[in-house]
Amino acid sequence: MRSESDTSSVVSRRIHALPTVLVNQIAAGEVVERPASVIKELVENSLDAGATQIDVSVEQGGIKRMQIRDNGSGIHADDLALALSRHATSKLESLEELERISSMGFRGEALPSIASVSRLTMTSLAAGEEQAHSISSDGEIMPAAHPQGTTLDVRDLFYNTPARRKFMRTEKTEFRHIDQLLRRLALSRFDVGFTLTHNRRQIFSLPAVTQTAGNDQRIASLLGQGFVDNALCFEHQAVGLRLRGWVGLPTFSRSQADMQHFFVNGRMVRDKLVTHAIRQAYRDVLFHGRHPAYVLYLELDPVLVDVNVHPTKHEVRFREGRLVHDFLFRTLHQVLADVRPAEQGNLQQLQTAAVATDPESSPPADFSSAAASQHRFPLNMREQRPSAYRASMEMQRPPQLPSSATAGEEQEIPPLGYALAQLHGVYILAQNQQGLIVVDMHAAHERITYERMKIALQESVLKSQPLLVPLSVKVSTREVELAIEQQQWLQRLGMEVDQLGDETLVVRSMPVYLQGADAERLLRDLLSDLAMHGSSERIQETINETLGTMACHGSVRANRRLSIEEMNALLRDMERTERSGQCNHGRPTWMAFELAEMDKWFSRGE
Repeated sequence: MRSESDTSSVVSRRIHALPTVLVNQIAAGEVVERPASVIKELVENSLDAGATQIDVSVEQGGIKRMQIRDNGSGIHADDLALALSRHATSKLESLEELERISSMGFRGEALPSIASVSRLTMTSLAAGEEQAHSISSDGEIMPAAHPQGTTLDVRDLFYNTPARRKFMRTEKTEFRHIDQLLRRLALSRFDVGFTLTHNRRQIFSLPAVTQTAGNDQRIASLLGQGFVDNALCFEHQAVGLRLRGWVGLPTFSRSQADMQHFFVNGRMVRDKLVTHAIRQAYRDVLFHGRHPAYVLYLELDPVLVDVNVHPTKHEVRFREGRLVHDFLFRTLHQVLADVRPAEQGNLQQLQTAAVATDPESSPPADFSSAAASQHRFPLNMREQRPSAYRASMEMQRPPQLPSSATAGEEQEIPPLGYALAQLHGVYILAQNQQGLIVVDMHAAHERITYERMKIALQESVLKSQPLLVPLSVKVSTREVELAIEQQQWLQRLGMEVDQLGDETLVVRSMPVYLQGADAERLLRDLLSDLAMHGSSERIQETINETLGTMACHGSVRANRRLSIEEMNALLRDMERTERSGQCNHGRPTWMAFELAEMDKWFSRGE
């Protein structure tokens, strides 16, 4: 606790310039948190130098030593001393360039900051020069032997700032941060080779790749083959934005958010707006408490994103936040919606790989990697059907499993095959070209009913119902402004909100589907979303929850006996319905067992 005398002594001091060493150490506190922070700054410098190979070697989790070697353009001998001074950089010269910055680093603080809290030696040979030179933290420059490129040797991090050093974690912990960081950097640049060595033991070696197959191979090396096998690869461009990458199937979810990688113009970022948009895209298919897995790359005009909002450059600010949020949400929402049951390799092997990757994962149920054409069927929500699929049977009567198919003749069999029987009144057993399909009939029917309800709702106007007693809500002035700005949008969603005072709003009506809902809480959540993300899906989410409950109660129940025709109708609807691989709660609706795998169970062919 600070004493009164300490406070008075600070107040009585005159303004003075800080010593250069202290300035650099303060700057180091912003950009150098731990050994992994040093690796990040120096590897990003290597990428900016055009390196195609970057080798990282660390000892004792980077606490004792870190060495980063690259084959980039190198540093001219006359610039070595300048490179260790603050605010010196080769990456921009004007405000105009700063506004369109495309390099990874540009502040000119990393090298002098690192040099101020470690024993640093930098050796470099610039392209076109014959003699390499090295410089140490004390500024001494000497000739050296070195190929084109740069090597930075950082020893004894925080040796002169013991207060910072005592906050370092164990060697194992510090190295885990380095390993995770370098893997993320390797995901950002497939055209650059990376190696990582710890205590003279090679952890990984990733060659540079330029082909799509090579991209998949690197992803598999860094995230596991299970992710590649259970991820959808896509690319979409609109409104000046381009999004590409891999999104894990909902059934390949994680117990933690440890497999989420997002890059903006090649820069890895952690952004609340991005996380919210992606989470929204998975809202209908992700089991409660689970986290999606993805590797995504967003590309946009550098003018539209400010990367200069944080010293570590982990955070960015989008100039059109709502546009970016909606683009991410709609793109990923459609990618996930377009998944249909389809014929792919060894489905049983993919399920095993997914479980092995994350023991807590639900086994993947939907494995289509290509978008299929959409078939939508309007549904009258008040229609009373005499049986679960009698109405759909009027529209389609799929053929029974052809007898010739059982004899081994080539047939055009749908992805989910044809029904054989029911198991314990709960599961449908079907045969396709690969083997056996097992369907949870209630979960599948629940998803189909739910999607049809949503489509029917989208095709009509959301009706509102006046409250018996209008509800006044005390809010901030800014929230009043937001509500008035979005008044027409709220009305389209069936919620009528007016201004009652400078800091008071009144809710006069609510959507008919939300009778009995907490109007005040819904309004506050809506305004919170609008303030943070520029948009909100609260009303739609709440309505969808209601529809999900209705779909659950309206779906076929366990022990309900279905005819073969009804079972086949259900299979065909699953093949047409968006997100049919999961029920409304994120659980899988079907599983596949290949005939070859089943043969192994019984040692057939041995």
